[in-house]
Amino acid sequence: MLFTSISFLYYFLPALIIIYFITPKKYKNIILLIASLIFYFYGEPKYVFLMILEIIIAYIGAILIDKYKNQSKNILITTLFIHVFLLIIFKYTDFIIQTINEISNANIKLLNIALPIGISFYTFQIISYVIDVYNGKAKVQHNIINLATYVSLFPQLVAGPIVRYQTIEKELDDRVHSFNNFAYGIRRFSIGLAKKVLIANALGELCTKAFALNEKTIIFYWIFGISYMLQLYFDFSAYSDMAIGLGRIFGFHFPENFNYPYISKSITEFWRRWHISLSTWFKDYVYIPLGGNKDGKYKQIRNILIVWLLTGIWHGANWTFLIWGLLFGIILIIEKIFLNKFMEKLPSFIRRLYVLFIVMILFVIFNSDNMSVALTNIKGLFGMNGEVFINDYTLHYLKSYLPLLIIALFGSTPFIKILIDKLRKNKYVNNIINILEPILIVVILVVVTSYLIDNSYNPFLYFRF
Repeated sequence: MLFTSISFLYYFLPALIIIYFITPKKYKNIILLIASLIFYFYGEPKYVFLMILEIIIAYIGAILIDKYKNQSKNILITTLFIHVFLLIIFKYTDFIIQTINEISNANIKLLNIALPIGISFYTFQIISYVIDVYNGKAKVQHNIINLATYVSLFPQLVAGPIVRYQTIEKELDDRVHSFNNFAYGIRRFSIGLAKKVLIANALGELCTKAFALNEKTIIFYWIFGISYMLQLYFDFSAYSDMAIGLGRIFGFHFPENFNYPYISKSITEFWRRWHISLSTWFKDYVYIPLGGNKDGKYKQIRNILIVWLLTGIWHGANWTFLIWGLLFGIILIIEKIFLNKFMEKLPSFIRRLYVLFIVMILFVIFNSDNMSVALTNIKGLFGMNGEVFINDYTLHYLKSYLPLLIIALFGSTPFIKILIDKLRKNKYVNNIINILEPILIVVILVVVTSYLIDNSYNPFLYFRF
């Protein structure tokens, strides 16, 4: 089930809100758990049992870790092995077989295992919970309903943010339901809904149409690169906005996942602002346990490369993802060793252009089925494929979609937020904004609904990870 589907917006969510708020406090988690399982079952009926199995394994594993201190390390390793093994089986088996076939000229038949939606996200949540129990950072959860609710909570189940157990541990037992929380949740969800349907989908349409052109030009490649970079941001940050908003409606405070990454002045800063829950997860559960930056320069470089190879492969079973992650790791190492000191002397706009250029190039790789396609698209940016600079088709699409690109560029910066915050300092203007805000939310819902009725299936890009 999609957040942007009519069935979710007008049937599932309203019904759940009504049932949830009339249910006594002690049964609210049961309602959320049932709703989350229905939500997942709607799209992945056979894999809901896999998620339930993983919840049971994590539940038993954490209890055993807490109970048998002398054997806790062995229990931890066994529990983690099972979860990682299941992730590998369902996400990487065909990739491994295909790689073996290519290297050895073997002809092993692919199993064509369908990727369970959200497995990368809920597996990482489970792993963080079990490790935190082992390290004494979280109390073991003896109530399996509460643990199952944490893992399967539908707002962030299929595309994040990756919520640590510690973050909502107390709220699983006792959370505050208030008008302010509810209103904030509706507002945040509506912002995400508009970003996805009105901006991300339109940018996706531009990418699709542009890529279908037979007569490609240099400007085409730049339009394609920029529009995909913006589409990915608006698509993924929209899901995070909607997840955070839904969480707040039901009394949960999920972590922020994006903080205007395209205003960054270095790739290091970019990854502090982009997919924050993933980058901090790898930092806390891989980079630091490996030694972080404490054991000398060479081990630090090794640790960074390991983290970014894993980050790449986490995104998908394809060599393009692995190379994408590796290149980000190499750039981060270069920045750490010497480039940041040099970049600090440059004007801010030069540093931001550097980040945008690097990110665009690497997202071209990220978006490609293979490295051959990626290299063709990268070469096209510099006129190395023999294309002309521009033609009538490219000019037509540029003129048609230029307003959208300008809106998206401004929307990816804090410009609008800063402007609204300044306007709110005036008491009279602030009152007007407060009056207009609910009207705007209704307008957004009406406009979005008209788009959804008219358009076909439009899943979030990060569903495939």
